[in-house]
Amino acid sequence: MDYSRKGVMAKRRQLNSYSGKIVRKIVLLGFKLFLTGVIGVGICLFAGGIGLFNSIIAGTPVVRMSEIVSIGQATIVYDAMGNEFDHYVGRDANRIVVGWDGIPKQLGLAFVAVEDERFYEHNGIDYKGMVRAMYQFVKSRGKETQGASTITQQLLKNTVFVDWTEEGDNMIKKIKRKIQEQYLAIEVTKSTEKDEVLLRYLNAINMGQNTLGVESAAQRYFGKSAIDLNLSECAVMAAITQNPYRYNPISFPENNVKRRKTCLDKMLELGFITQEEYDEAIADTADVYDRIQYHDTSIAEAYTQEGNYFSDSLYDDVFYDLVHVAGYDRNQAEYLLTSGGLRIYSTMDPYIQAIVDEEFANPDNFKFNDRWLLDYSLTIYDEDGVEHNFSKENLISWFKEKYGYSKYTLLYSSQEKAQEAIDEYRAGCFESLELVETEDNYLESISYTLEPQMSMVIENQSTGEVVAIAGGRGEKVGRRTLNRATASSRSPGSVFKVLASVGPGLDTGLVTLATTYYDGPFNYTGGKPVQNTSKTTSLKNLSLRYCIAYSMNIVAVKNLTYIGPEVGFSYLQDLGFTTLTAGKEINGQVYSDINQSLALGGLTYGVTNEEVTAAYACIANGGSYIKPHLYSYVTGPDGEIILDNRNPRAKQVFKETTSWLLISAMRDCVNYGTGTRVRFPGMDIAGKTGTTSAGWDHWFVGMTPYYTAGVWTGYDDNTEQTWDEMHTSEQLWHAIMSRVHEGLAYKEFVMPEGLVSVEVCSESGLLPIPGLCDGCVVTEWFAEGTEPQYECDLHYAGRICAYDNKIACPNCPFAYEGVTLLPKVDGFHPDLLIGDPSLMEGNQVIIEHDDGTVEYIVPDNDHFCQHTDIMLATPGYEAIIATQMAQLEAVRQANEAAAAAAAAASVASQDG
Repeated sequence: MDYSRKGVMAKRRQLNSYSGKIVRKIVLLGFKLFLTGVIGVGICLFAGGIGLFNSIIAGTPVVRMSEIVSIGQATIVYDAMGNEFDHYVGRDANRIVVGWDGIPKQLGLAFVAVEDERFYEHNGIDYKGMVRAMYQFVKSRGKETQGASTITQQLLKNTVFVDWTEEGDNMIKKIKRKIQEQYLAIEVTKSTEKDEVLLRYLNAINMGQNTLGVESAAQRYFGKSAIDLNLSECAVMAAITQNPYRYNPISFPENNVKRRKTCLDKMLELGFITQEEYDEAIADTADVYDRIQYHDTSIAEAYTQEGNYFSDSLYDDVFYDLVHVAGYDRNQAEYLLTSGGLRIYSTMDPYIQAIVDEEFANPDNFKFNDRWLLDYSLTIYDEDGVEHNFSKENLISWFKEKYGYSKYTLLYSSQEKAQEAIDEYRAGCFESLELVETEDNYLESISYTLEPQMSMVIENQSTGEVVAIAGGRGEKVGRRTLNRATASSRSPGSVFKVLASVGPGLDTGLVTLATTYYDGPFNYTGGKPVQNTSKTTSLKNLSLRYCIAYSMNIVAVKNLTYIGPEVGFSYLQDLGFTTLTAGKEINGQVYSDINQSLALGGLTYGVTNEEVTAAYACIANGGSYIKPHLYSYVTGPDGEIILDNRNPRAKQVFKETTSWLLISAMRDCVNYGTGTRVRFPGMDIAGKTGTTSAGWDHWFVGMTPYYTAGVWTGYDDNTEQTWDEMHTSEQLWHAIMSRVHEGLAYKEFVMPEGLVSVEVCSESGLLPIPGLCDGCVVTEWFAEGTEPQYECDLHYAGRICAYDNKIACPNCPFAYEGVTLLPKVDGFHPDLLIGDPSLMEGNQVIIEHDDGTVEYIVPDNDHFCQHTDIMLATPGYEAIIATQMAQLEAVRQANEAAAAAAAAASVASQDG
């Protein structure tokens, strides 16, 4: 710089020059403009930021704490004693919500220590943690994040932010979500106690192993409720949630143990635990993971096991009632059952169910060789990848064609035998396609079912509560598999004799237990013969009591024919059977259950064990039908009752007197009829066996004053059973019910008023005629007003035809005075008396009634002999008559001798 006079003057001239001033002004103006622009941009950016922030905040939902709830809760099922025995769990719903009374204090503090140590101090946002996380986020250009979310933010992320926004891969979306989380976290903290936030958080978080919330996790990892966890176990739980996969104590215990120690260290540092508690938890490090592994490998968790048949049926029943009683649609009902946190209080008696399960698994109850039913399919891929599919039906056809079998079934004596058949068939399939079998060019589906199968239902008849169910025998391979107790319709066979024929007949007063029918050849209306189980007929007059005790088919069908099949059908509808049809067109043919075969269980679709057992329970309950149910009531997670079965509606189907009469007859079935195998001492037992004509189904349905139980046996593919296989129904009923009734006081079914006992002739069911019905007199019970009023119409004294032992017609050349048993004319009203042949005029019989009126009827040919000129001219006819008369005389003399001997013995006894 020149500081001489000359230099200073030159500098002054430069500054005062015009051009210099212009430059300086331009520079100053430019600076001002730049500064103004910067300020303007800053203001715009600030305003834009505020606007953007406000728009983000405006897009944030307004929530109340009551709405910040975990989405999806497992439904819990309880038995009749209040014990939890199953869960229904949908996707992302394995959560059990509990209150602070179900969570130990140390568990909550463990999560605070390891997840958000300043939880009780900040306003919903941990600014220190946020700065650290934002720095790492920017540094990694959004590729890495650190845990900076507070417990409040995590709660919001697991509840509010689940459905309405997504966490994308770009930075803008992540920043937007963070702002929304932080804003809501502050808002929630303003209005909500910290402990309430923590409680909701503990019920919401993902805890690995398909569990949500600490209660489900405690049961999954330790087999106990969260409230029972100790400090060591609480630290394991808290260590999981930062990364449920990486810190899973089952899959990666080595990772969990490190974070568990971090949790315990932090709890000690924050004063949450004492040094002594810390040391005790550290000392448990090895053992706590051993306990987790033991529980995982040795104990079947309720939410992963195959469940039991009762639970499967219960699910179906609750689903049905949610739709048809509570009014939900099917999707809503499904969601409620699997994710709605319902509490289902079932009627299952754990003691009785355990007995059923044990006896169904006891090989001593099955006196036959097990067989295996194969279900099979095969897919072969050729060189071009084309699929060639083969079914089990193809397998059957292949073996029949190859070996010329007329019949081939998929039943095998062992799974090894079945595999041999599979291998042979698969080789044949490859050969037919001209392909070479390799390990990767085919797929097979192979499954086996143990056969024959069985089912059982036990019901408390006084309440309608089903207390135990078995839907099959053998290993249960999945949930809601075929349940033969409630979902499989089978032919009821002879158990319908009581429900469709005898019961309705008694109840309408058309017949009594003393009513008899002739057990001889008889055809259905269409001409098909009715056959007894023995394939023979006794050719005797049998009462309806005898029909029940010894299961006589012909008698039951004749009785239903007399009272009318439509009457029996109506009663079955009232007894709750849902599969009956009054007319259904199938392949152009109309099928109806209103027919004579209804008496023997001849149905279009069959019935379930549950419905059969419930119908018999109606009889055991004095004729009052209560729809069987598997739950008492169902509540939502808040305790509100959604479904209620605690006061079920009852419907009087049979009179009390009718029910007692049926029980009386079924006692005979158990005491000396077809059901003797079920007897055990110390209890009044009644019941009925049932077998279908082809031997496909066999039943025993029995009752005590405590319970009614039905057992079914049969093959899933309708293979005919052996004698031992069929009668396993009675064996199993005895094995189970004898144990169920251990310790129960002896009871008898209560006899109602309105019953009378009367001596009747066992041949006719009417009042015995002294001197004629001797040896045939029995005592029978009747509902008052239905007891017989007339004498026996089958024992006859008078002119008898020696040829056929019928009443001699007026011109009978072989008539003699004597006593005979006339053939039974089925369908004759008991009050219709046969007239004295001496009153016959032509071919009529004159009936003189008590009121003095006279009726003329044509006698039934079954009661009167019919001799024609042709018969009289038959060679040897007289010789036949002479022989029969000699035999009759011999019988008469023998009877007189026996009577005289009996009288002498009676006199001698009195003299003694």
